[in-house]
Amino acid sequence: MARTDSTGSTWRYRWARRQNERRLRLFRSAEGSWRRRDDELRRLRTLAEQCHGSAAAGDGLLLELAPDEMVLRVVPAAQLVEVRHTAVLPAPDLTVGVRHGRLRRRLPDGVRVTDAGMAVVTNRRLVLLGGRGRRDWAYGRINGLAHDPRAPVTLIQVLDRRRTSGVLLPADVAAEFRFLLTLAFADAIEQRDAVIAQLDELIAEHTRARPSRPRIATPAQARLLALLPGGRRAAVVAAALAVLVPLALVNSGPSDPTGRETAVAATPAPAVAVSMAPLATGSPKPRRPSPTPQRRCGAPANPLGYGFCDGAQIRKPDPKVCDHFDCVPGFWEGRGYLVQCANGKISLAGGSPRACRLHGGVRRTVST
Repeated sequence: MARTDSTGSTWRYRWARRQNERRLRLFRSAEGSWRRRDDELRRLRTLAEQCHGSAAAGDGLLLELAPDEMVLRVVPAAQLVEVRHTAVLPAPDLTVGVRHGRLRRRLPDGVRVTDAGMAVVTNRRLVLLGGRGRRDWAYGRINGLAHDPRAPVTLIQVLDRRRTSGVLLPADVAAEFRFLLTLAFADAIEQRDAVIAQLDELIAEHTRARPSRPRIATPAQARLLALLPGGRRAAVVAAALAVLVPLALVNSGPSDPTGRETAVAATPAPAVAVSMAPLATGSPKPRRPSPTPQRRCGAPANPLGYGFCDGAQIRKPDPKVCDHFDCVPGFWEGRGYLVQCANGKISLAGGSPRACRLHGGVRRTVST
């Protein structure tokens, strides 16, 4: 026998079951993503602490190592790329743990492949052993380095070489290669401890953002809106139509297809017409101008006037901003301006290099 409430209905129990299934499904998806990111950060933490390379790893390579040089990783199937135009790359830094989207094996505009071979990462330099020769990038002479966020391409500038060059790698090894290159550069400037400390901070921040198990929905929480197809959204649309349709009918005025008003005006005016003359001379009631649709450039509907168009930065958002936008965990701890992350969430850490670090990076600014 189906379970019923005090009124003898069963829809409240069906609503509670659907809600609990939906909440559990969303929780498991979020927890799975959280665990994968946690495993990745802890693996990088172990690698940063234990990976020091060895000279024996270079055995069999056509590469002569310096007495204190250690090989950290050998990546086969690498290609040498060069930039056709003059480019200015940002200075190399020690930022790790940055999440990029799916890398596709494609060349950015203005970049061409000139050789192929294998890439060797040592604690002193990056080397590409190609069919046409060898290309070295000594860490002490690198003055610019950039990882493409959409392609497995790393571009490097050095002091003694005019043209910018770099490597194109298999997409499945690009993330680890980039981390090891950053780790090797940190070793060269004696800053490995700074990389480890940064990873510890990322792990602690990620631990605080662990999704919590959702509350259980009960039949008593069901509302009558759940009976409507489309739920609350359908109720809002129906209420809007109930207001707008009568208003439109009133503003349109009655139609007179028979021409009765013209016939009355053509006949001699009786005495009653004199008493109605003052009504005809009165000024018509002004109509309210229809509201102009708010321009949001893809932002969700909100009464705050916030959108993704060009405008003023928002450093003190409305306290109800998270009622209309999907905020990141710890949103109010931010000390910057509103930005949207790559995964759609918004953060108050705009202007900081840590903004949206755990959410795919900054996508665009939220403005008014």
